[in-house]
Amino acid sequence: MELTAPQRTGEPGTPVASAADRRRWWWRVARNVALGVVAVLFAIWLVLYVTKGRFLKTTFQSVVGKMLKRDVRVRGDFQLYFAPWNIKFLAEGLSVSNPAWASKPNLFEARRIDARVAPLSLIFGKRRIRWMELDGGALDMEWDAAHVANSWTFSEKKGKPFALPRIDRAAVRGTTVRFRDPRMQLLADLKVEDVTALEKRIGRAIGLSGGGRFRATPFRVEAQLLSPDATASGGENKLTLRAWANNNVIDVAGTLPSLAELEDVPLRTAARGRNMAELMEIIGVVIPNTRDFRLRGQLVKSGREYRFTRIAGRFGNSDLAGRLTVTNRERLHLDSVLTTRSLDIVDAAPFIGYNPDIVESRGAVAAAAATGAGPAMVMPDAELPVATMQRFDADLKWTIRDVKSRRVPVSNIDLTLDLERGRLALSPLTFAMARGNVASDWIFDTRQRPSANRYDIRLAPTPMGRLLAGYGVAEAGTTGTVRGRIQLAGRGDSIHDSLATSNGRIAFTMPQGSFWTRNVQLSELDIGTFVQKMFEKKLKEPVQINCGLIAFTVRNGVGAADPILIDTQKNVVLGRGGFSFRTEAIDLAIRADGKKFSLISGQSPVTIGGRFVQPKLDVISPELIGRAGVGLGLAIVATPVAGILAFVDVGDAKSAACGPVLAGATAQAQRTTKGEKRDDVDRGRPAKAEDGKRSDDEKQTQKKKFLGIF
Repeated sequence: MELTAPQRTGEPGTPVASAADRRRWWWRVARNVALGVVAVLFAIWLVLYVTKGRFLKTTFQSVVGKMLKRDVRVRGDFQLYFAPWNIKFLAEGLSVSNPAWASKPNLFEARRIDARVAPLSLIFGKRRIRWMELDGGALDMEWDAAHVANSWTFSEKKGKPFALPRIDRAAVRGTTVRFRDPRMQLLADLKVEDVTALEKRIGRAIGLSGGGRFRATPFRVEAQLLSPDATASGGENKLTLRAWANNNVIDVAGTLPSLAELEDVPLRTAARGRNMAELMEIIGVVIPNTRDFRLRGQLVKSGREYRFTRIAGRFGNSDLAGRLTVTNRERLHLDSVLTTRSLDIVDAAPFIGYNPDIVESRGAVAAAAATGAGPAMVMPDAELPVATMQRFDADLKWTIRDVKSRRVPVSNIDLTLDLERGRLALSPLTFAMARGNVASDWIFDTRQRPSANRYDIRLAPTPMGRLLAGYGVAEAGTTGTVRGRIQLAGRGDSIHDSLATSNGRIAFTMPQGSFWTRNVQLSELDIGTFVQKMFEKKLKEPVQINCGLIAFTVRNGVGAADPILIDTQKNVVLGRGGFSFRTEAIDLAIRADGKKFSLISGQSPVTIGGRFVQPKLDVISPELIGRAGVGLGLAIVATPVAGILAFVDVGDAKSAACGPVLAGATAQAQRTTKGEKRDDVDRGRPAKAEDGKRSDDEKQTQKKKFLGIF
């Protein structure tokens, strides 16, 4: 049929076309074009339907490969056609390659994939799959080392979150998913449980299981999508996950915007295990050992930050709450604020290197031995984790309200920790002790080898009655206070080694007040008997103290009295000897000299020996035996009355000037109340050599006065 366009109006010799003629002409044109398009589409549909589109296999590989900038291959049967209205896609041996930087050659592989795709969804960008059968699928999802590009974003631009198309029905068999993130140091290999959808719903849950490695720690994981129908429709992805790693169980639950999208998504988390140190070891962080723990909180990943908030739970018999932020940059960094209402003293044992379970079941000596310390030693010899401390940084503020302890009245602990490139500072570390305050700074600098460690501990004026209530001292009747300072510096990668090489000074002063004891034993050291033997009282009234100083000068790990000087209303208490941080041996002799004449006095040095773990009190000293011998000789040679002379105390003790005492001055600076230099105090010389035998020089410096008064 030949179409002739109507002639224009007004031209000479031609008829004038009406408007109706023009409309009929345009309608015929549109009809013919439409019929032509339908015919062409029908022809294409018919050809594809008859051939199943198998001839498009090469074209599909080439076109899709160029679009994705990947190598696309179909090694088996291929079909692409309308059946009848949805696009039928079938491929056997399909593979899509990964970018060159990936660790695996292919992003996706499948033995067989058979799908029905809604064609309009491809036009409008909302991909919808009516039906999909996937057999032997393998999906490899990776981020690059810089965490900028990923394997599933087909461009050179920044990687986008992974998003599944909407899937109405599916059957999945033998499919695996691999995920790798070098920045997180995470590798997971998961198996998708077989899924069969017979009607219009996938089912109530899709399961995943498998394992992998996080940093250097292997793990096992089981997960479920609890709302797969909503997931397939592009809705909520309700995920629950449980992982087992390094003797810990970790639970994660939440709603994801997409299956591989965790950014800024709040996730409920919970963890439990036998030792919190094993949990932190997973991310390469070292903390002291703990007893079993159970914690819960909320996790939000934001860029390089992993923020744990609303933390609450317990470790051992102690509670814990607060927040923790882990930043995964060039160096791992931890920033945390923690609070504890009640801390069991046993749970604090790991802070100095003890295993709390051993402390609770077998005591401190066994716990010290477990760290490598020698027999009968209490100072831990566990080495600092130097290499690990130099790999990460940390900031911590931890407040503890109460400490459960039978004998140590500690509360209101406020700890600030700063770890930077191997230098660990506990500064300040403050706490209340028996209504007094302790402020301290502990520095462990592992950048120097061996570690350079400093200890500075300051005790504000503290009531002795409450401080020593668990050691035989009565609160009622004891009004004296004590203040002091410990300043030591040493080298070593353990507390024992650093103290065994330390130098510095220890000094505790006592201003005027009273001191009263009860006859209560602590191990083999009986403070009640000790004080009674010192002052020869029946403990019916407290001892009145004018001032006192207990001080030691420490050289190369050995502390020597410098001085021990306590001035009371009736006596002057003097001490000599010292102790060793190396062997934990004690060798002290303390005695009280009367200020007034006493006819009958058995006073002699009371010695404290043994070791830190088991000090021993000896009230039968050689001086007392010597007095008894002299008395017996005089009684035999002269008269029984003459034997009393051996126990006469002439009462020549010189009262101490309290200024130098309260200033914590060394023995050389001590004076009498008359301003005279004291010659009866030790001057910082150890009482015994390291082998436990008194040297000749030490013997000469310990000459005694007549009748055993030194």
